[in-house]
Amino acid sequence: MTTVATEFETVIGLEVHCQLTTQSKMFCGCSVAYAGAAPNTHVCPVCLGLPGVLPVINEQAIAAIVRTGLALNCEIASFSKFDRKNYPYPDLMKGYQISQYDLPVCRGGWLDIQVEGQAARRVGITRVHMEEDTARLLHRTDPATGQGYSLVDVNRSGTPLMEIVSEPDLRTPAEAREYLVRLRQILRYIGVSEANMEDGNFRCDANVSLRPRGASTLGTKVEIKNMNSFRAVHDALAFEERRQAALLEAGERVAQETRGWVDERSVTVSQRSKEEANDYRYFPEPDLPPLQLSREWVESVRADLPELPEATRQRFLALGLSDDEARTLAETRERAAYFEAVAAKLALPAQRAAKLAANWVLGEALRWCNANARDADRLPVTPERLAELIGLVEGGTITAAVAKGVFEKMVASGATAAAVVEQDGLAQISGTSELRTIVRKAIEDNPHAVADYRAGKQAAVKFLIGQVMRETRGRANPAAVQTILTEELT
Repeated sequence: MTTVATEFETVIGLEVHCQLTTQSKMFCGCSVAYAGAAPNTHVCPVCLGLPGVLPVINEQAIAAIVRTGLALNCEIASFSKFDRKNYPYPDLMKGYQISQYDLPVCRGGWLDIQVEGQAARRVGITRVHMEEDTARLLHRTDPATGQGYSLVDVNRSGTPLMEIVSEPDLRTPAEAREYLVRLRQILRYIGVSEANMEDGNFRCDANVSLRPRGASTLGTKVEIKNMNSFRAVHDALAFEERRQAALLEAGERVAQETRGWVDERSVTVSQRSKEEANDYRYFPEPDLPPLQLSREWVESVRADLPELPEATRQRFLALGLSDDEARTLAETRERAAYFEAVAAKLALPAQRAAKLAANWVLGEALRWCNANARDADRLPVTPERLAELIGLVEGGTITAAVAKGVFEKMVASGATAAAVVEQDGLAQISGTSELRTIVRKAIEDNPHAVADYRAGKQAAVKFLIGQVMRETRGRANPAAVQTILTEELT
């Protein structure tokens, strides 16, 4: 099972659960800042599902889901409601989860994606609805008896959870991964979630089926769970489409079921038969009133939306940047803002300023960010100070090679570029007299390179320039060095 037979088409739909970055839980006032806290310390009678308690809707969570719906081109319902989703799992103390069923807050949106080398695809968004998260089960083994047991940590229970359900519009594992990358980018841009799969606040379940190529009806759907990275989603879907293709080619039936991804073995395994909506016995939540959103309130949320990633990328392309540069700069809102602040501080034409700012942000600045797992807003060098450093290079005060070292010292010390240059004596050497002395020494010390040059090997000049640059610790003006070298060698 290495590839999917060409007579089959893969059909994929994704369900993403995303924890919102509110200060309190969905239906009570308990703090959601439970990371690292002792188990069961961020709880109250509402979280615990004790008899007689009444939930209260978190307005900030509703604002966040509306922001998300608007960013995903959804229709925002003026009337929606909460429902009880009933299932008897041990991580659900009430025996039901407050969710939304037939009247979600958002529906009917779309997100455009493009996998490199393929045509763009518009992925429909079926719905975006609000619910509460469950408690967390901790599985343990008693070292004395070898018996397994489970503990329940209720800290997570009740955290605002947003579910984003796509249409079955994806056709390859690569498209599924790209969809998740773009969705996460938007959620971070609009500030509704940290959206980290590794931390569990951005989770994905995938529904995948195969059908004969050209058919319009869907095949038997299999749900895949337990994927905690973009790579895992891609690999799980790739395995599952191969598994289903092998069954269909052998004339066997694909069972409708829920399967789990086992990362260590790179396989999916059967977990249980797939539930249908009627298995959950949905009915309206009697303790919460219907949710009615006025057009004025929705428009106030829309007015507060930041520019979205694709619009930012298009603006950067209009500045003359390449597609790779524009895409990488627009990858996070913080990086885009940092780049624009640097370019704005350069007293240069817009396209020249953008190009120089992009070179430095995507070079030295991004290198520091990646090495320190921080975004550009945490970079010790402010946009104003990076613009000052770029200005010193453009004005001929220091060379580009020296500037990289100056940047490192600015990061370490917090000093300005001018202060580092003055303190370390790094100003560029452009004086003909001083440079000629250094050039003559390089010629004297490297007779083989001189002979190669005079024999017609132009590359020898680059070697000699390198010797001068090394002698001056990168401070020599390269153009002036080449001019003097040419004069001395002819």
